[in-house]
Amino acid sequence: MENSKQNSALRDSTSKSLWQEVAVVAGDKSTAVVNEPDKIYDCLIVGAGITGITTALLLQRAGHSCVIAEARQPGFGTTGGTSAHLNTFFDATYPEVESDFGKEAAKLLAKGGQEAMSMIEGFVKELNIDCDLESKPAWLYAENEKESKQLQKILEASQRAGVSVEVTNENLVPVPFDSVIRFEGQGQFHPLKYINGLLAEFLKLGGVLLQNSMIRHSSVEEGIYAAKSDTGMIRAKKMFYATHIPPGINLMSLRNAPYRSYVLGLKLKNDNYPDGLVYDMQEPYHYFRTHVIEGQPYLIVGGEDHKTGHEDPEAAFQRLKDYAGQYYSVESVAYQWSAQYYVPVDGLPYVGQLPAAAEGTYVATGFNGNGMMFGTLSAKIISDLVLGKENEYASLFSPSRLKPVAGFTEFVKENADVAWHFIADRFSSSNLKALSDLKPGEGKLVDYEGKKLAVYKDDAGKVTALNPTCTHAGCTVQFNAAEQSWDCPCHGGRFDISGKVLTGPPTIDLETVIISYDQQP
Repeated sequence: MENSKQNSALRDSTSKSLWQEVAVVAGDKSTAVVNEPDKIYDCLIVGAGITGITTALLLQRAGHSCVIAEARQPGFGTTGGTSAHLNTFFDATYPEVESDFGKEAAKLLAKGGQEAMSMIEGFVKELNIDCDLESKPAWLYAENEKESKQLQKILEASQRAGVSVEVTNENLVPVPFDSVIRFEGQGQFHPLKYINGLLAEFLKLGGVLLQNSMIRHSSVEEGIYAAKSDTGMIRAKKMFYATHIPPGINLMSLRNAPYRSYVLGLKLKNDNYPDGLVYDMQEPYHYFRTHVIEGQPYLIVGGEDHKTGHEDPEAAFQRLKDYAGQYYSVESVAYQWSAQYYVPVDGLPYVGQLPAAAEGTYVATGFNGNGMMFGTLSAKIISDLVLGKENEYASLFSPSRLKPVAGFTEFVKENADVAWHFIADRFSSSNLKALSDLKPGEGKLVDYEGKKLAVYKDDAGKVTALNPTCTHAGCTVQFNAAEQSWDCPCHGGRFDISGKVLTGPPTIDLETVIISYDQQP
């Protein structure tokens, strides 16, 4: 497979991640159109990220006929924008899991993390996937007394859960610390090279990948799904949404909050690249690791996460650059990118049967910042459910589980915020600037002839006007200058400057509003 700019991986953002120089798996089967209208697949998997591809491969290996419908191309979503950390400790810490779910649940979560790690290692070895997989220790450090008390609780709960971690006296990054612990058996890899290896095996076994095939509508009758895609009708006995939030208004939209995360790929003036994974305990937290691409090491620094559509992305990038510059001698910012993930209200992912949907409709979402691990574990859970097998993690991650009290607080907070946007975005009395104030490359919400519009001016001066009402649940989109996209602050739907769906739960593009030429600035 040759790397080329023409064939390099695309992503749901204009910023380019460190991983995108690789080509995606191509071939007759990857672009095929379903031309057998009477064929019924065993399972339709919607989404070709790590979750969907891993699930499809497990099912295809088990003798099930599977088709993956991908709205763009493999890795287009968060898989192509991850920072690709592989952890057996998670954003929901073991003390939090013990408190909300119990000590046995914490042990089960730790076991699931190890199983996901073993699955990734097993696939890489068995399929001989060249994806830069490396086992690395990870450091978690506290910078003050308050954080040190929290860190001690993390240490003790992690050890109770069965995770290999101990106190150390050295930090891997040149950041002053009060205390630090070290986790063994963590890892990192190149995410697109990895899913390419899985996808090649899936296609080899007779699986079908449909690229540029967004599922616009689906229905079920007599146990058979009929899904209308951009390449035709697909029929299947089971349907799995490996897309974070499934389309439409459903319980998953209310139990998960969309967040944006920022990453830098830095070249340093010296060789002070850390040989491991490192995390601080700030809120939002920062993390560090090193990845070598074609002989060139890059320091990956991430953080400054915030809820999608709620803060200035360009300011978030600048804060991250300033933070990295405090501790490292930076030669250049070779890459900067952002990606989206979903935070569950009670800390753990939702994986399994979609509540209030037809039996055999599955979902996997709420991975927080641990998508590579939970996406892999979700594949095991979903494939077992499809195959009618018992899975020890299914109950813990069930989308129908009763939320702990701690989760309910987050549920109220997140959805009160959604309600605010439904009202404030529609009836704000603040004066918006006119079209003539737009600068090239700028997008804004403006009042135009009594209507609120989402308008964007390109470098040639052409203005594109859109109806700013998100086609998912009716919130008003906000402009993301860093990614040149319109982002929904309620459920994370994202659209490009022409209004086409990029990612998230919407399946319908934003409506284009025609403005006559002589009225344009």
